[in-house]
Amino acid sequence: MINAGDTAWILTSTALVLFMTLPGLALFYGGLVQSKNILSVLMHCMAIACLMSLLWLFGGYSLAFSEGNAWIGGLSKFMLMDVGRETVADGTAIPETTFFMFQMTFAIITPALIIGAYVERIKFVAVLLFSTLWLYIVYAPVTHWVWGGGWLGEMGVLDFAGGIVVHVTAGVSALVIAKMLGSRRGFPNQVRPPHAPWMVMVGAAMLWVGWFGFNAGSALSAGSDAGMAMLVTHISAATASLVWMVIEWVKFGKPSLVGIVTGTIAGLATITPASGFVGPMGGLVLGLAGGLICYGAVDLIKRRLKIDDALDVLAVHGVGGATGTLLAAVFVATSLGGVGLADGVSMGDQFILQVIGVVVTLAWSAVATFLIVKLVQIVCGLRVSDEEIIEGLDFSAHGEQGYNL
Repeated sequence: MINAGDTAWILTSTALVLFMTLPGLALFYGGLVQSKNILSVLMHCMAIACLMSLLWLFGGYSLAFSEGNAWIGGLSKFMLMDVGRETVADGTAIPETTFFMFQMTFAIITPALIIGAYVERIKFVAVLLFSTLWLYIVYAPVTHWVWGGGWLGEMGVLDFAGGIVVHVTAGVSALVIAKMLGSRRGFPNQVRPPHAPWMVMVGAAMLWVGWFGFNAGSALSAGSDAGMAMLVTHISAATASLVWMVIEWVKFGKPSLVGIVTGTIAGLATITPASGFVGPMGGLVLGLAGGLICYGAVDLIKRRLKIDDALDVLAVHGVGGATGTLLAAVFVATSLGGVGLADGVSMGDQFILQVIGVVVTLAWSAVATFLIVKLVQIVCGLRVSDEEIIEGLDFSAHGEQGYNL
């Protein structure tokens, strides 16, 4: 039977997760680019949100969550065929239409995260084609593997709210497209700083609030799991924010606003896969690990490897999600405040399962994204001209300006 309280919470969570993309991620990313490119970032977020919504209806949801095989679902729920108002989602007490909407918001924000890798230099049509193919080829299959009855879920891989499904897929794919697209003009030594740090902070604050729906909503009920997931999410975000701030303060003598909120996102991404399985100690340690490891990943990818993942999608989301996925095997233990391991499964066994989940998803995302980008390059091209980059994508691609001064 449908439970009104659970349904009300998931309806609320759905709105919160959509709030993460529109306007949270849009403002977070928009403030990080040059002023002449802010509208292009907002346009990418808006268009992806609309397009993924329809693609989720046109088979994306069915491929992820309907019965199929261990690798991919079928098309029995294409256009929500045979799903009525009173149909209950499997294993829950909420309507399947509500579950569909909640999962749709995940399908929106995941390809939207990848925007951070290609800002200021990509064709708008390429964004639409890439995101379309990516949803069907990368996101839907991995979602089925973990949450839709596929092989990783059957093995016992733990991913409460998307460390593997959302953050590893988006982070790895971001690195691939950033490398294939090429760097921004002036990278790495002459890239202009974010044009509106205040906007970055506002966007990050919206993401933080929305993330409660992301993680606590993934309990799919209004019970104790949702309450603990919200608690550890907040602890992890606060801890990672302070870690990032302290590192910058010690290293550069001044803590930056952009730095502290980047730490916030790192802490949120790191706790995501473990949020429903760990206790307050886990939230604290994962926040500490997320702040330290993700900060190091930014330095490694941009400064040492010189790959222009412009807004640090891999370093923050990919590395954070993978870190949390692996540490979930440790802090799920009841002795550390977690819900406990499955019967007959040791901490070492669970850790191996978590490694398998991360590595397989990493490999699939990398290979599939490479092939998708190659196809996009053939069909419509990927990178705009140098003249358009100099002019700014706001005007060259959309005929508008973010600021009329």
